[in-house]
Amino acid sequence: MDKDINQSLLELILPEGILEYFTIVGFDKGNSGKYVYDKTLTIYLEEKNQIPTEYKYYKYKASGFMEQRLINDYPIRNMLVTLSVKRRRWDVEIEGEVKKVRRDWNVIAQGTRMSAEYAAFFKEISRY
Repeated sequence: MDKDINQSLLELILPEGILEYFTIVGFDKGNSGKYVYDKTLTIYLEEKNQIPTEYKYYKYKASGFMEQRLINDYPIRNMLVTLSVKRRRWDVEIEGEVKKVRRDWNVIAQGTRMSAEYAAFFKEISRY
């Protein structure tokens, strides 16, 4: 039951809609060693294993994760908040050639109406 409560609370502080593409896999609380915000909260997110729609009709297989990306979020209750994001990649066979692909977050951002916070999240993870 604690896990369900933790999950529900974390969902409240994440940008709306983020859990459509990511799963919360954990969180850590710690000390920052800084004066103003002396605590930290790190929320670990992994991209769901759902192939981008433009590749769903090709033969594909999951090919692991890219290097994690740390995104600083808004402080909450005297805690610095960091999102640790792991994006997926896939091997897709296109015309007999295997190509490594990942989700294009710029395409998702263009076709949706989203809050400024949600858009900022996509802008940050699309930098790599």
